[in-house]
Amino acid sequence: MFGDLFEEDYSSVSNTNQYGKGKKLKAKPLEPPAPREFTNLSGIRNQGGTCYLNSLLQTLHFTPEFREALFSLGPEELGSLEEKDNPDAKVRIIPLQLQRLFAQLLLLDQEAASTADLTDSFGWTSNEEMRQHDVQELNRILFSALETSLVGTSGHDLINRLYHGTIVNQIVCKECKNVSEKQEDFLDLTVAVKNVTGLEDALWNMYVEEEVFDCDNLYHCGSCDRLVKAAKSAKLRKLPPFLTVSLLRFNFDFVKCERYKETSCYTFPLRINLKPFCEQSQLDDLEYMYDLFSVIIHKGGCYGGHYHVYIKDVDHLGNWQLQEEKSKPDVNLKDLQNEEEIDDPLMILKTILSQEESNLILVDLLGQKFLKKIGISWNKKYRKQYGPLRKFLQLHSQIFLLSSDQSKVSLLKNSSLQAESDLQRKDQQIFKTLTSESPGLNDRTSCSHWFDINDSKVQPIEEKDIKQQFQGKESAYMLFYRKSQLQRPPEARANPRYRVPCHLLNEMDAANIELQTKRTEYDSTNNIFELHLHLGPHYHFFNGALHPVVSQTESVWDLTFDKRKTLGDLRQSIFQLLEFWEGDMVLSVAKFVPAGLHIYQTLDGDDLTLCDIEIADEEDIFVWNGVEVGGIQIPTGSDCEPLLLNVFHLATGSEECRQLVESPQVFPANAEVGTVFTALAIPGGVIFTSNTASVGGESWTAIPKEDLKKTFREQGLRNGSSILIQDSSNDNNSLLTKQGKWITTVNEVDWVQVNNLCQLESEEEQVKISATVNTCLKIMLEKFGLPGDTWHLRKMDWCYEAGEPLCEEDATLKELMLCSGDTLLLTEGKLPSPGLLNVPIWWYQPPGPKSQGRRHLDQTNCAPSQGGVWRATSTPGAAGDVHADVPLRYLGDVKISEDATLGELKAQAMTLPSLSEFFIPSPAFLRAWTVDSKRPGRLLRKNQQQLREYKLGRRTEICLEPLQKEEHLGPQDMLLRTQMRLPGERAYALPVDVVWDAARGTASSLRQRVADFYSLPVEKIEIAKYFPDKFEWLPVSSWNQQITKRKKKKKQDNLQGAPYYLKDGDIIGIKNLLVEEDDDFSTVRDDIRREDPALGKRKSQEALRVQSNGLLSSAETPGRPHRPEASLSIHVGSFR
Repeated sequence: MFGDLFEEDYSSVSNTNQYGKGKKLKAKPLEPPAPREFTNLSGIRNQGGTCYLNSLLQTLHFTPEFREALFSLGPEELGSLEEKDNPDAKVRIIPLQLQRLFAQLLLLDQEAASTADLTDSFGWTSNEEMRQHDVQELNRILFSALETSLVGTSGHDLINRLYHGTIVNQIVCKECKNVSEKQEDFLDLTVAVKNVTGLEDALWNMYVEEEVFDCDNLYHCGSCDRLVKAAKSAKLRKLPPFLTVSLLRFNFDFVKCERYKETSCYTFPLRINLKPFCEQSQLDDLEYMYDLFSVIIHKGGCYGGHYHVYIKDVDHLGNWQLQEEKSKPDVNLKDLQNEEEIDDPLMILKTILSQEESNLILVDLLGQKFLKKIGISWNKKYRKQYGPLRKFLQLHSQIFLLSSDQSKVSLLKNSSLQAESDLQRKDQQIFKTLTSESPGLNDRTSCSHWFDINDSKVQPIEEKDIKQQFQGKESAYMLFYRKSQLQRPPEARANPRYRVPCHLLNEMDAANIELQTKRTEYDSTNNIFELHLHLGPHYHFFNGALHPVVSQTESVWDLTFDKRKTLGDLRQSIFQLLEFWEGDMVLSVAKFVPAGLHIYQTLDGDDLTLCDIEIADEEDIFVWNGVEVGGIQIPTGSDCEPLLLNVFHLATGSEECRQLVESPQVFPANAEVGTVFTALAIPGGVIFTSNTASVGGESWTAIPKEDLKKTFREQGLRNGSSILIQDSSNDNNSLLTKQGKWITTVNEVDWVQVNNLCQLESEEEQVKISATVNTCLKIMLEKFGLPGDTWHLRKMDWCYEAGEPLCEEDATLKELMLCSGDTLLLTEGKLPSPGLLNVPIWWYQPPGPKSQGRRHLDQTNCAPSQGGVWRATSTPGAAGDVHADVPLRYLGDVKISEDATLGELKAQAMTLPSLSEFFIPSPAFLRAWTVDSKRPGRLLRKNQQQLREYKLGRRTEICLEPLQKEEHLGPQDMLLRTQMRLPGERAYALPVDVVWDAARGTASSLRQRVADFYSLPVEKIEIAKYFPDKFEWLPVSSWNQQITKRKKKKKQDNLQGAPYYLKDGDIIGIKNLLVEEDDDFSTVRDDIRREDPALGKRKSQEALRVQSNGLLSSAETPGRPHRPEASLSIHVGSFR
């Protein structure tokens, strides 16, 4: 039932001169596993869904008797892993891999071990490693696999010896005292959690209380040979050395038909006496004493979660004291002090006032400081008990001194000294309390060392932390006890090598050496990087940037350096490298830009490491004196970064043959744009900017004169940007034209481009923005020679498609928020008068058991697609989106007023010639939908409602669907397409419309409505919503929310919200559980479309062609096999 229940001084210099502007690609070495953290314990890596396995393996590993018993089995009994591929060799792989894993957890210096080899020995695939299971189920299956693997060895009774116990069930006849008993074996005790306060209470109910057979429930005694009164009881007959207790946290509510997790408080002791629950109680009490040493915890609900484990370190293998010394005393001291102060308002106020330098404070300010100190105001915490704050201060006049107007308060001097002494004395008392109650401070060796092992992470905890797992969503799930009499030998204490076989010791020692070598190599490789040194004497400053004097190879040196060293070490290494260097040496970060090499930042702080100053691998370092290069002072920083711009201007010469010249120019980014005229020796003019590199570009923008004082960066210019210079002294020779005129001023560049979409070749025209829509339209019609008045303008939207029409013909383009560069489309068709709608009407005929209004069936099933039909062949019985699979047939346009009703629109549509071939009794037999993406969208339900109220818009299209009878839908009614799944076939019957009252909107009400419609018991149906875009079905459950005891009222789930978003026209699949019990709703076509959405439609049409009855047989078309619920298993070879 819960099978799928639980679904994170090294440096070298080379002048090989292989340096270039491009960065070198370096293959990073594989990082070795991280070493163990301060706890000195190893975790286990999660393979994706193996947290349950990790928790159980850690429990077995910290069971020393189990671990050592496994280690005692040598290769002569278990075989060798080297021979596991030899078919003639008997290799017991599971115990061998367990041995190896335990040795790694004990000895291998890595943060987390891997269980990949172990799960491979289980026969698990990657899918199994990603699937989560129940740890209680794993415990039984793993023990069974180990017993099978150890058959014929000295460890054949390992599990039985450590974990096996017996229970005796007895029935005692009240008449003849005859005892009938039956003995049961157990490896773990399963105890109830529901309606039980704790473990001892559950054991009392199971093994102390008797069940009496009397009255109508008598027992047939074999000795008396008649029905008699009797008493039934159970006792623990044999106790194992290690007691495993499984808590029944997960149950099934047969009334609500849902799984749930019992999160109520369930206590369990650190030490338990099992004597009251045993058959034989004559032995000493120590024989029945058990100590808790492991708690496997589950966090989450019944449909998913995560496991981790609290474990007691019996052999003291881990470093628990270090963490305790670091934090525990300080934290406890602070907590205890805060608790003491919060309980005593007098102490809080005295502490606040004693910390004031002036010893005088406003009462209101005192209240604020009080709130800041304890996190709650005086009125909320103490007013009911002590009254207002001022009254409390007055009542303690021996401590507090109020001013005459009672607005200020101070602490009396003797009280101030007393407050300090009280604080010191209280700290001493707290420390004494800590040292007397905490064994970790006085007797560290006797302290219980507990750890929280959460996959790879291991953290120390205290015993009191276990109480937090008594209840809640994160609570104890399995308990492991060991006999108190089991004592560990002294030599095993803090000795991870104890009883580990020699061959595993040697293997782990070799693995540690290899790990250390890899870490050293990785550390060395990972901390070494290359720097490119650019030597200042080999460079000169030219055209705004640095350039090599001779060649790149002679000017750049490659230096390999350790980034953990300091900047001073780097400078010293360069000094040793450059013996010819004289004077100061400044190191600066430089970068290549299109103009050349530019210096950005000077490196300071010789005590800082290269990591601290964020020097990157392959960084360019410029070595110079920090002031000048070749006698020229060098500008540095990102503000003056040189920009390489493409400048277009007319070359000087005769007026008749002046040519356009393109020249690259370099300017500092912080220079004013107007410096372009100075650089080109042009007295003045207009500057145009563009992002294109060609003068033929259409996005030139003039820079206003007031913006010429802005910098190139402020103007948005970057490397590669283009600028165009118009000389003001030659107004008759401009570079940009419009309508045969030269552009000579900045104010003449606001023009709108208009395209004629009705011509084969694109034509354009420019009009002024101050013109009206009507003027613009006339200009375009004259330009293109188009007669008549059946044209209008539309603005191109951001998708480069025709947008909304420009309806206000007398409005100017500027009033309509049209800007320079916008495109208007000249479109054929006259706009309707204001208040009129031109509505295209489509015909929509979904498949159904009784199609109404069709004269020719082949028109919607078999006819080829025509110009007026959106084609998508429908296949009856194959589940899918009914809207997407049925064609919409174009009927014509209807011109109607916005004030008309929906009923009048239907009546006018019935007069269309294309609709004459269909028999429609009245408009009430038509259902209207809006058309969205070539399929029915929003349902228009009220015939008497005006079209204006529907907010249809001028581009809305309507499709009409014929009905078998009149329909009157209320505002809360939702129309759903329901399809019954055919038993034994991955297909559905034809859709049937069901109207559901969505006022409540809950899953239970929808299930009840569907069940009533199909005359089925509500508990014997399953329903799911179909998502055609994803080709997926989402089951609709009535109990998809959990109820906790903290919630007095359950919040109802609304299907119109996430994740269903139920709306009119959605498809609901129905499954009859009386004839079919699997949980698969998908069809063959869904599988095909998920594999290849582009080809899925064509493939599904071929695969789903059906016989005359329109049903698909699963035998005819093979589909994806439904994966059954997976059970947990471990594959073991035969060793008998």
